[in-house]
Amino acid sequence: MAVYTLAFFAHLAEWILGSRSKVGRTAAALTATGEAATPAAPAVRVKQQGGGTAVLERPKVVTRSAAGASDVPDGPGAAGGDEQGDLYGRIAVSLTTLAFLIAAAGVLTRALSVQRAPWGNMYEFNITFSTVAIGVYLGLLALGKNIRWLGLILVTTVLLDLGLAVTVLYTESDQLVPALHSYWLWIHVSTAIFCGAVFYVGAMATALFLFRDSYEKKLERGGQPGRFATSVLERLPASASLDKFSYRVNAAVFPLWTFTIIAGAIWAGDAWGRYWGWDPKETWSFITWIAYACYLHARATAGWKGRKAAYIALLAFACWLFNYYGVNIFVSGKHSYAGV
Repeated sequence: MAVYTLAFFAHLAEWILGSRSKVGRTAAALTATGEAATPAAPAVRVKQQGGGTAVLERPKVVTRSAAGASDVPDGPGAAGGDEQGDLYGRIAVSLTTLAFLIAAAGVLTRALSVQRAPWGNMYEFNITFSTVAIGVYLGLLALGKNIRWLGLILVTTVLLDLGLAVTVLYTESDQLVPALHSYWLWIHVSTAIFCGAVFYVGAMATALFLFRDSYEKKLERGGQPGRFATSVLERLPASASLDKFSYRVNAAVFPLWTFTIIAGAIWAGDAWGRYWGWDPKETWSFITWIAYACYLHARATAGWKGRKAAYIALLAFACWLFNYYGVNIFVSGKHSYAGV
């Protein structure tokens, strides 16, 4: 947590000390969008080709996507296009990587202390979940995805998650009940943790999309953004890019969430003699599956890009959160043997 705190301050310095990019880039693109919607015929210009042949060429204009989101340029990222900001960003990523390695070592030593998978209670699930979420973020960075703008909010929420784990959810290392001594623990719970971490990254991108979309709409109406919008929202990717990123992330992990539910049912058949019994954890896992299926179906088939799809995605992730926290704390069932 101490290293994550240092990473948090480095990410914060990246946003604050990086130079502010100009709102004019986005505003100009939005103005061009509005002008392109007018019925007047676009102007043409003459382009001279080899041999003296003159051809007419239409100028490129910014259009609107099928979702209604403006096709505006992406912001330059958290560093704001500034060398100083980029330096702090690199330091932040390095500290985040170091914290990830320390946290992963903590999960490993927890497993070694009892010679089992370290996912027997909510404390162990929390520390593994936060570690995997950071791992997903660093993995996407390693693959060349420009998502450093996600670092500050991710590190902040991971710190809150770890604080909750060590103060409220902490549980001493102990052995599990006989029903949990199965190789399915490694398969079912590990995939559930990974799916939750990826869903979490998609949910954060979706939330940022809503802020960025509101900002672009305000500029399109001729409004004047405040200092916060100028220094933060202008550096994010365009709303259409954020919408596409969250959709791809959720769509990529949805088949694995389907496998997670199937694996849990097979394990339940081995442990309890029935594959499905509408236990609260089973029920809310299925509700979460339905919510994400509705999101993907609406996004891909009905053309619900933009804010309507974003609300469904956030609702689906809220179902996942309740499936973990709400069911474990407030509802009793066959999954309650491990306690908090």
